[in-house]
Amino acid sequence: MRAVTWQGRREVSVETVPDPIIKEPTDAIVRITTTGLCGSDLHLYEVLTPFMTPGDILGHEPMGIVEETGPEVTNLSPGDRVVVPFQIACGNCWMCHSGLPSQCETTQVVERNMGAEIFGYSKLYGSVPGGQAEYLRVPQAQYGPIKVPEGPPDDRFLYLSDVLPSAWQAVEYAAVPQDGTVAVLGLGPIGGMACRIATVQGAGRVIGVDLVPERLRRARADGVEVFDLHDFGRQEDLVEAIVSLTDGRGPDAVIDAVGTEAHGSPLGRTAQRAAGFLPRDWAARLTAKAGVDRLAALRLGVALVRRGGTISLSGVYGGNADLLPLMTMFDKQIQLRMGQANVRRWVDHILPLLTDEDPLDVDGFATHRMPLDEAPRAYELFQHKEDGAIKVLMRP
Repeated sequence: MRAVTWQGRREVSVETVPDPIIKEPTDAIVRITTTGLCGSDLHLYEVLTPFMTPGDILGHEPMGIVEETGPEVTNLSPGDRVVVPFQIACGNCWMCHSGLPSQCETTQVVERNMGAEIFGYSKLYGSVPGGQAEYLRVPQAQYGPIKVPEGPPDDRFLYLSDVLPSAWQAVEYAAVPQDGTVAVLGLGPIGGMACRIATVQGAGRVIGVDLVPERLRRARADGVEVFDLHDFGRQEDLVEAIVSLTDGRGPDAVIDAVGTEAHGSPLGRTAQRAAGFLPRDWAARLTAKAGVDRLAALRLGVALVRRGGTISLSGVYGGNADLLPLMTMFDKQIQLRMGQANVRRWVDHILPLLTDEDPLDVDGFATHRMPLDEAPRAYELFQHKEDGAIKVLMRP
């Protein structure tokens, strides 16, 4: 089969690799019909390269048709149309029963002290071959795949793999009061969808912050009050402008949908890039123990949120030696919630919105659709935000 493989820093290629096969009785094989390119894939493209191995198959946002199932997969049949969540979970352990499949005790990557395995996401999460391919082996298929109806295009359901549950959890964790105010930092796929979900759930005011013109335009069209970082010379000026909209208190909640690739920290950027040029084993050990992130977005969130408010962190961070403004966070009595999205926990809440009325406009969410063989160009396009690229889908 053809698959998108990682070959080095900022280098991916589409290669012919062996077709996946059933290895465990709880496996399924899915023929991929559409697969997404996620902002988290860009972390592997550059920041988390120490944990990658040339030839790793990328991707964690797939959907397709079941081709084959193991004997213990009784909930699926060949021909079923399914979306595959990005995380691999069993559905039976204590964590899964507690609504935390992202921490599944069956698939936890214990040797790395990490949570549940993730498709196509480095040694940190089990080195499981990903879904930017023609076929995908799906472990724990008795629980993970989400059956969806025939008829609507893939775009209607694909985002159940990651974007929708990640954005939904971000809003849930933000605990925005009815008619309250939420500020979303970063208007990429997760941040943009979080704005839409917050509006549908009854937020009175949704404020978005970014610096990419296409993202700002799209959020503005969604009814978001947008702020362009380019318009402010200092963080303090941006904070003052947003706080002035909220009776001087600040938003009730802030969602950080940026994470480790935030702009504004030359030191963090230099450290991340330096690690990428070390031998992989050295760099992995250094990143795991002394990695630093570019915390501009999180620090902005701390400055913005009202006293007693909530910061919901959905952007991926990877540093282990970061200095947080804990004195300010303590003094402002900030509540902080974060983590990988617990996909199956939120699916039943989201599915009723994926109707023909399409209140979240999932059908029009993708900005680019490309053949799988053009994956190197897709990564480059997405990395550099060229041609208005916000969400890229690929089809084998």
